[in-house]
Amino acid sequence: MPIDRAALAAGSIRLASGISFLVDPVRANRVWGDSDKPVGTTRLLLRSMGYRDALIGGLLVTSAVRGQDTRGWFLASGGADAADLLGGVGAHHDMTRSQRLIGLGGAVVGIGVGLWGATRRRGQVQS
Repeated sequence: MPIDRAALAAGSIRLASGISFLVDPVRANRVWGDSDKPVGTTRLLLRSMGYRDALIGGLLVTSAVRGQDTRGWFLASGGADAADLLGGVGAHHDMTRSQRLIGLGGAVVGIGVGLWGATRRRGQVQS
C-alpha cells in the first residue's frame, strides 16, 4: 500500500492551518496578514474556515496514508482556495498590500497545488 507523499504533505499543511484557525483564530489571522483584532462575525468566518481546512486536510492525509486515490481531495482543496480567491478579489480594495499578497497569493498557490494533485494519474504516486 503506497503512501502518496505529495498528498500527505499538502493535507498536513491544510490540516495544520485549519487547526490553527480553530485553536487561536486571532493569531492565525495575523499570520495571514491582518493586524486588526477580528470582530464577532469575522471570528465566525475564521472558525468556519478552520473547520473546512481541517476537514479537507484530514481527509487528504487519511487517503494518502491508506494508499487511496487522493485526486478528489486535492480538487476539494483547490476548490476551497478558489472560493477564497473569489471572495478576496471582491474585497481586495479593502485589503492592505500584505493581505493581498499573503491571502490572495496563497489562494492562487493552493489552487495550483489542488489542480496539479487532481490531474495526476494514479500511477504517479510514489511510496
